[in-house]
Amino acid sequence: MSGVDMATLLEKSKELDQLRKEQEEVISEINKLHRKMLSDFSEKAPDNHLGKLRQLYATAKDLSENEVSVSNVLMSQLDALLQSGLTVPQRKKIEGSEQKKKRMKIDGDNARFPPAASMRNQLDHPANLKGEQVAARVTPDEAEKDEWFVVKVIHVDKDAKEYEVLDEEPGDDEESMQRKYKLPMQRIIPFPKKGDPSSAPDFPPGRHVLAVYPGTTALYKATVVNSHRKRKSDDYLLEFDDDEEDGSLPQRSVPFYRVVQLPEGHRQ
Repeated sequence: MSGVDMATLLEKSKELDQLRKEQEEVISEINKLHRKMLSDFSEKAPDNHLGKLRQLYATAKDLSENEVSVSNVLMSQLDALLQSGLTVPQRKKIEGSEQKKKRMKIDGDNARFPPAASMRNQLDHPANLKGEQVAARVTPDEAEKDEWFVVKVIHVDKDAKEYEVLDEEPGDDEESMQRKYKLPMQRIIPFPKKGDPSSAPDFPPGRHVLAVYPGTTALYKATVVNSHRKRKSDDYLLEFDDDEEDGSLPQRSVPFYRVVQLPEGHRQ
């Protein structure tokens, strides 16, 4: 590589380092604003907070895209330098290593949701859910919308793979009574165990989920907006669909054990 090329490489390296520092500063500001908004959870978030938060996310997005662009340039320059002095077998070895890394990433992404398999195992052993609270779709398949509620499993028919569940809090009016349902397996989703955060999925920002709306026993579609959760036991910060207030979606805190994967084909 010529002296000019090396100078370009060093310049891009400095640019990448600066971009990462700027990203860390923006993420720190986002986390500070999240904490401030959560501390005022009972009150409506001021419009200036929401506007600033959106601006910070836009800045973080731009910085991230710039980092990808600079990183690609650096990798291309480094690849050219490496390839110029490599034999064919050495190049093949590097290519094979890169392919393995890609497979590991895919496997790792899939492994981020081991609880889905863990929860499915609970359904494969129905007796394990007796006495437990679960998410249940109480509306029939032909219904226009899916309605999900927190219910308690009171009986399991292993042969029919059917659950008898109890809606313990059907409503606040005097005419409401606890109601029982008999539901097939596919209408039941076990919750993560409150005392075992390892059983909970780690949903990333932007992921659509099904979650219990605060103060109710009903579950609705929501989007994860946490930029960072240090522990799996930390609450999720969610924006619920159709929860608009004064033109914006409020962000609501929901315990990890009341958030599950959004069912395929969910209608709301």
